[in-house]
Amino acid sequence: MTSTPDPVSLVEKASILTEALPWLETYAGKTVVIKYGGNAMVDEDLKRAFAQDIVFMKRCGVHPVVVHGGGPQISSMLKRLGIHSEFRGGLRVTTPEAMEVVRMVMVGQVGRDLVGKINSQSTLAVGLSGEDGGLFTAERRGTVVNGQEVDLGLVGDVVRVRTEAVQGLIDSGSVPVVAGIAPDVDGVVHNVNADTAAAALAVALQADRLVVLTDVEGLYRDWPSSTEVIKELSASELRGMLPALESGMLPKMEACLRAVEGGLTRATVTDGRVPHALLLEIFTNAGIGTMVTADGLIRLGSRAFSREHGIPPHELTNGEFGARPASTTLQEHA
Repeated sequence: MTSTPDPVSLVEKASILTEALPWLETYAGKTVVIKYGGNAMVDEDLKRAFAQDIVFMKRCGVHPVVVHGGGPQISSMLKRLGIHSEFRGGLRVTTPEAMEVVRMVMVGQVGRDLVGKINSQSTLAVGLSGEDGGLFTAERRGTVVNGQEVDLGLVGDVVRVRTEAVQGLIDSGSVPVVAGIAPDVDGVVHNVNADTAAAALAVALQADRLVVLTDVEGLYRDWPSSTEVIKELSASELRGMLPALESGMLPKMEACLRAVEGGLTRATVTDGRVPHALLLEIFTNAGIGTMVTADGLIRLGSRAFSREHGIPPHELTNGEFGARPASTTLQEHA
């Protein structure tokens, strides 16, 4: 005997699809850069969900670009090979010997695994690294720990981006999957933080959004005293908070700040431990995590608009806000 579908669940499913419609319209044809890392990178169920999210986005007309790190896998391989590795100021000290392992794991293991996961859903993904097509150029950097300069070895920041290779893949209908390593001007390959690499690429591509997947709910207002997550803050507010942030969260929030200061209207840190976190952030009304908006913007739900020009009237009836009287003022949504 065939069972009758639960009408409540069907209505709920229809409601979810209806809620997604305004976001499908908002992001169609837009580029979204995603930094892939944390638990989403090591848990098999989360890997599968992430791959499904990427394919869903692409099939809906969005252009996802993935930038990945590989910290846990690199640490595991270094340990297996008996190569000492330590972190200073939240960054891995990278000797030439360790750099060979970083390069091997990032390009040959993590990148290939992610490309394979996406392509098992639909053959869209193409892997590359910051070395390919002159994508990234790095400049060696150090850090400061307890007031002292620390040499990190072959660790660099992305100082130049050439987008031709990535843009070519986007234009051909593919999903670029980028490993966060980069040569300097002399061709010496450096380990670059994937958060900052993703921000640099998002700015260079003039992307619509940057989404950084991490292992916490977002930026906590007063960690460790409180687990209240800040849902939204401006670039200026974040800049003032940076000196007090924990080392693990600092590069992620710096990446968000770099993105919005470089021209993006918003960037988000999102909990990658939640299955389909990417779709929840992009295609639902509330989103999840912490959104950083450029100064001078008005936020309406998960959108952001210029305070100078105001919120377009049609956006006040778009999706989550329902019909609004024509007299609705900007201040009601600021």
